[in-house]
Amino acid sequence: MTAPDVDVVVVGGGPAGACAAMVAARAGLDVVLLERGPFPGSKNMYGGVVYPRILDTLIPEWWLEAPVQRWVTRRSTMLLTETQAVTIDFRTEAWGAPPYNGATAYRPDWDHWLAGHAQAAGAQLITDTTVIGLIRDEHGAVVGVRTDRPDGDLRARVVIACDGVNSFLAKEAGLYEHTDAKHYTLGVKETLALPKETIDERFAVRDRHGVDIEIIGATGSVNGGGFLYTNLDTIAVGVVLKLPKLAAQAQRPEAIIAKMKQHPAIAPLVQGGELKEYSAHLIPEAGLTMMPKMVMDGMLVAGDAAALCLAAGIWLEGVNFAMASGMYAGEAAAEAVRGGDVTANGLQGYQRRLSDTFVLKDHRKLHRAPELVLSDRVQHLYPGMVANVVERMFRVDNPEPKPGLRRIVTQERQRAGVRRRDLLRDGWTGFRSFG
Repeated sequence: MTAPDVDVVVVGGGPAGACAAMVAARAGLDVVLLERGPFPGSKNMYGGVVYPRILDTLIPEWWLEAPVQRWVTRRSTMLLTETQAVTIDFRTEAWGAPPYNGATAYRPDWDHWLAGHAQAAGAQLITDTTVIGLIRDEHGAVVGVRTDRPDGDLRARVVIACDGVNSFLAKEAGLYEHTDAKHYTLGVKETLALPKETIDERFAVRDRHGVDIEIIGATGSVNGGGFLYTNLDTIAVGVVLKLPKLAAQAQRPEAIIAKMKQHPAIAPLVQGGELKEYSAHLIPEAGLTMMPKMVMDGMLVAGDAAALCLAAGIWLEGVNFAMASGMYAGEAAAEAVRGGDVTANGLQGYQRRLSDTFVLKDHRKLHRAPELVLSDRVQHLYPGMVANVVERMFRVDNPEPKPGLRRIVTQERQRAGVRRRDLLRDGWTGFRSFG
């Protein structure tokens, strides 16, 4: 048997890979972190917010050095029709002070910063290197990776696959059972430059405080959602689109974004913004339904490669799950190497850590939510029904008397074509998911 070159090879320099490499290197293992881009984060786009509290123990007081754009102190959920908007808006000063809650950040900066901590811990970062396959022994166990470099085979006791959505390594290993297009969405984002003073005034924030707005009803006939959030001197606006619905019609994603930007509730916020970036990225949307097996002899799977992305309407999270799964993969790899057992059984500490923490507990709790949020009723019927109910509640029709809320809801439900039993079923599903 050929001796391993290193203890651990981590494939992918994103948040999962950087945290895996950092933890494994701090445990005294010989670690190589492979990144196919010129630097970690170079190939990433991002349409959301980072929730970094998982770093509290890994990088104490991370907020003093993390490359944050703004601290999110205002969180809004918006329902749109062609001419209406209903917004639930929450803000708190508490989220603008340590230990914070969420932050906007540029992924190239964030990933590069995390990878720097992995290097400081002793991991060797090798960039501009694409992993093209797995090396297996005669029993099928993973014992290393093949790269596109001359003589680029790299043998390791453990391989941690953090190679992103549509993971080629997890698929080559036979760990994915569900790869149907219906489980994915396409995230498309524009980054628009605006002066900081303009952003502060339009979004009613000051200093480094920021806003995250998530939107339903912004994507026309294509099921999905929209988003708008503030960086220091740019805003990000975009959509997340269900792949089968996108493929079934002719409108391109950039046209869907353009129409959303023209909405009366959105246009004043983005007016005058200069386009700096347009990017797109696949998102593993189905959560628990599409997750692969994450442990096999010699290999673990983490981050987007393991479909650890929570897209549940109210909660839209990914980077925190990536960082946590990377940390737990690094811990499990160190435990297995020190114990001399890198079989699936020896690596089961990873699955245990995922199951015992928010990583899988949140996914189990909310496993019905993605299907509900992306359903035709939630996407195309409920926004109009809710907006019309709210409009009639506040509309004064003197000399006609007020009709009463129960009557308004019944009339607007019938007008929207929503059957009472479907409304009750969706309400029960939502209660079970979010309750």
